[in-house]
Amino acid sequence: MHDALYCGYNYFPSEKKMNHLKLSGKGLKLIEEFEGLRLNAYQDSIGLWTIGYGHTKGVRQGDYCTKTQAEEWIAQDAQTASSAVNRLVTEVISQNEFDALTAFTYNVGQRNLENSTLLKLLNSGDHAGAADQFKRFDKAGGVHVPGLLRRRNAEADLFRSAQP
Repeated sequence: MHDALYCGYNYFPSEKKMNHLKLSGKGLKLIEEFEGLRLNAYQDSIGLWTIGYGHTKGVRQGDYCTKTQAEEWIAQDAQTASSAVNRLVTEVISQNEFDALTAFTYNVGQRNLENSTLLKLLNSGDHAGAADQFKRFDKAGGVHVPGLLRRRNAEADLFRSAQP
């Protein structure tokens, strides 16, 4: 792809860079580790009904699922998060950065990624600055949660790790 096309008097900037990455086993393992598997619906720290590996869509009190259903949901939910990362990130990123961002987005949601300083810094080319932003998302319902800080640190560590 060319950085720009020049045709006569018109200057057309090229399209934004697009990532077409898929979540690796390492990224999926990170999500599974921090979400945990719960076969019965429960309310998370902010009262949202959740089941499986952090699945929330359509979950109600009293719901239950099988491990197979939980694995189907995590695959679908991870694909949603991966698609958001591929669409929103305009900077070329490594597999580890992608996995970390997908795990992050799986947990905080697409809207929080989209409106974050983390994304703005990353898309401006400041990967180190973006990595430092993960730790800012350690609250649930306005309260600092030690488990979320551990998760954000793990995501930031993966994001920073070398990937050829």
